[in-house]
Amino acid sequence: MDGALNLDRTVSATPSSSRMAILWSFARPHTRTLLLGLLLSLMVSAMGLASPLVTKWVLDTLAVGESLRDPVLVLVGLLVLGAAVGWFQWVLLGRLAEDIVYDARRRMIRRYLGTRVFALISRGPGELVTRVTSDTVLLNQAASSSIIGLINGVIMLVGSFVLMAHLDVTLLLTTLAAVALVFVVFSVLMPRIAVVEEKAQAALSDLGSELEGTVRAFKTVKSSGAESRRLASLLRHVGESRRHSIRSVRIQAGAWTAAGIGIDGAIIVVLALGAYRVAEGDITVSTLVAFLLYVWGLMGPMTELTQNLTTLQSGIAAAGRIRQIEEMPVEDPDADVPVTPQGRGVPDGPVRTGAVRAAAPVGDPAAPALEMTGVVARYLPDADPAVDGIDLTVPRRGHLALVGPSGAGKTTLLALMLRFLEPESGEIRLGGTPYVELAHGQIRSAFAYVEQETPVVPGTIRDNLLFTNPEASDDAIVSILEKLHLTDKIESLPHGLDTRLADTNVSGGQRQRISLARALLADPPILLLDEATAQVDGLTEAAIQETIADRARHRAVVTIAHRLSTILDADEIVVMDDAKVVARGSHENLLEDSPLYRGLVAALRIQRHRDTEAEPVASERN
Repeated sequence: MDGALNLDRTVSATPSSSRMAILWSFARPHTRTLLLGLLLSLMVSAMGLASPLVTKWVLDTLAVGESLRDPVLVLVGLLVLGAAVGWFQWVLLGRLAEDIVYDARRRMIRRYLGTRVFALISRGPGELVTRVTSDTVLLNQAASSSIIGLINGVIMLVGSFVLMAHLDVTLLLTTLAAVALVFVVFSVLMPRIAVVEEKAQAALSDLGSELEGTVRAFKTVKSSGAESRRLASLLRHVGESRRHSIRSVRIQAGAWTAAGIGIDGAIIVVLALGAYRVAEGDITVSTLVAFLLYVWGLMGPMTELTQNLTTLQSGIAAAGRIRQIEEMPVEDPDADVPVTPQGRGVPDGPVRTGAVRAAAPVGDPAAPALEMTGVVARYLPDADPAVDGIDLTVPRRGHLALVGPSGAGKTTLLALMLRFLEPESGEIRLGGTPYVELAHGQIRSAFAYVEQETPVVPGTIRDNLLFTNPEASDDAIVSILEKLHLTDKIESLPHGLDTRLADTNVSGGQRQRISLARALLADPPILLLDEATAQVDGLTEAAIQETIADRARHRAVVTIAHRLSTILDADEIVVMDDAKVVARGSHENLLEDSPLYRGLVAALRIQRHRDTEAEPVASERN
């Protein structure tokens, strides 16, 4: 809830001019379509304004006994032409609204993919989904038809007043008094609609974030018997959204009621005063009828103005929330953006270029694969360092293991290597080349990364295996699957490699091995493994260890493991504690020299001296 409150304050503090700029940025690429829509709207309005005058022509013609053919034909012509133009305008603006939604979603998704990692994941997934789904729906009408509707509504009102003045100035002044009262009410109520719409959207975003988290932890919810508590928490957000939406409905109902009372009151006064003026001979009956038609017609443009002002307020609130996405820091501001077949000239945010993984920069062949010198990094400016004064060398071949208690800074080192996090001070070099001289995509092409959580990439098992290296051959896939003991499992699935990957058709350990297979198929210079054997059995772990050892003979492997049996044979073990490197060396040397390392080993009941290669694995299973 604190995050939601902060979010609300951030949105509320966004100036209206900035929100309008965001709103206009989505409409600007479609200026020609907007102008055409406005032209068509004005044509329909012009025909509507002409109808009362033609009606007066009919009545005047009837009064003098002349033929009604010409005025009736004009009325029919206006009806047919108005219907045709109105249909075309409807289709045009409908397509424009969908185009704006498409462009907004495309632009935001590209921004997501180009954003710095921790800037994105600091926001809940539900919130990010809400931005792309519901907020863009609120945006579409505001950035398309509402702009045209507002202009057209104003022109309709002005045109009606001009023609009403032509008919009778006295009746016009009476009408203007009622209209002015209506606009005073609107000017008071419209800002309140924007506020409650903004709060309703914030509550909807909170609901999306909490619902997403609940579904993600559904097994925990069920096993804890926490369904009723989760339901109460989720329904609280549902209730908040409903409460603010109902407030918006009430305010809008007040605006509409005021408009109806104003127009109906004007009609009554005009009818009474007009009848008197007809009786006095100041105006004709046909003039009164035409004037009343214009007064009745005022409901159209005033309704249009009300609807479009409400839509615009909702769109401005959505634009304020979308602006937060626009302000998220990107990784490579100057990166080239590839043009997709669906592109339509939308101003896009940067995203990592290239559909196929690029070759990793070689750098100086004599230099280590990666070096860190005096690196200090923290996640927030005023937080304690996540790593402090790190000096680390990753050779081009060999196995480097990172161990230490939770929170020691091990995963932060991997984040720095992948440039998910920028160092506050110190230097990182890839093949002797400083990171600051390389693009993010160049750096990451040197790595393959197996996350601790092993998330499932949407798609089939084949899609997951080829996710990092789409060019991997079928022979390579078969070989990797055999090494990781996955062949039998894949063959047992109904569609083999083309089975959609889900939590229900593979176990956590199998999913972890699929992630490892994906990384191995990428064949990177440096393989990063964060708890790569956390969910596998002892036999499978032995196979993974053998695969990692074979990999380390030719390339660099960096692993993090709390199950120390997976890294006992590492070429170098780096022990971390409290954001610093406190010891380094082989397993045997560290047992002699590092009390912390001895404590970690003792906690896992791993024997100090191994009689066979299998003993550490067996002891850990026990």
